[in-house]
Amino acid sequence: MKKVVVIEPGYLHYQEEERVLKAHDAHFTALPIGTDKAVVMNEIADADAVMVREALVDAEMIEVMAKCKVIVRYGVGVDNIDLKAAKAKGVYVANVPDYGSEDVAEHAVALMLAATRRVPTRDADVRQGKWGMGQSEPMFRLGGKVLGVVGFGRIARSFAEKASGLGFKSVLVSDPALTPEQAKEAGVVSVSLETLCQEADFISLHAPLNQHTRHMINADVLATMKPSAILVNTGRGGLVDETALYHALKENQIFAAGIDVFEQEPVAHDHPLLSLPNAICTDHTAWFTEESVIELQHKGAKEVLRVFDGQAPQNWVNR
Repeated sequence: MKKVVVIEPGYLHYQEEERVLKAHDAHFTALPIGTDKAVVMNEIADADAVMVREALVDAEMIEVMAKCKVIVRYGVGVDNIDLKAAKAKGVYVANVPDYGSEDVAEHAVALMLAATRRVPTRDADVRQGKWGMGQSEPMFRLGGKVLGVVGFGRIARSFAEKASGLGFKSVLVSDPALTPEQAKEAGVVSVSLETLCQEADFISLHAPLNQHTRHMINADVLATMKPSAILVNTGRGGLVDETALYHALKENQIFAAGIDVFEQEPVAHDHPLLSLPNAICTDHTAWFTEESVIELQHKGAKEVLRVFDGQAPQNWVNR
């Protein structure tokens, strides 16, 4: 029997993982959000594998893992796992980079449209008996405008493809890894982040979070954006300086923002951004559809299976 510990799970069940790992008679221990760290460390001490979503897996936790062969991140970003400590311990770290791209891209489009058409405030007014018949607040059409995409991985490419039918004049992309040939093939224009923020009417963030991208959208960058600009973040919360964004929205320095990810999650009920009518906030739900959950759990379990079968993970991130 193999012991698999899931830290801060959030899934209704683990039938898909159990099915994938049936040959190894895997037993799952799910540790809910808020579990004391000492309890977590006790459980992972004899685990053969650890699977995790957003919870921190630091060097101290990795050090107590006596049997663990692999840590799998349910998702793409692995900034919550100490990759160096895992490597030193001889523990594989794998992620699931190729799930839910369609779903996150669709959510980014939804936030962009909702912010543009002021859907939350229009809905609130109707429910309060107000009937504006238009012109109660400004709105802008998408046709003929410039779309900016920061990062150009799987999700960003899917987002750009889906948004291409909305009539944008051009699509600007800021990604240091994007080659001229790739940009030409995708029908986009490769530019610097500075140029993108100055020229784009809609800006969607899809970059990974690291030391170079943390707070890449700060007060100085926001000051260069158009007053009609809409910022959408379905990437990572740390890409944006939330205090700077709050002031930019409150002072109408930019038009609106659609935010699915925050620096601290769950977000505090008194977070300043939640008080603004031009900030549309969702609960890190861009990844979720009924289909994406099954896909994520299946692909995460397959990485564990590969290691249990003596192979390296397909998406090995701490080589």
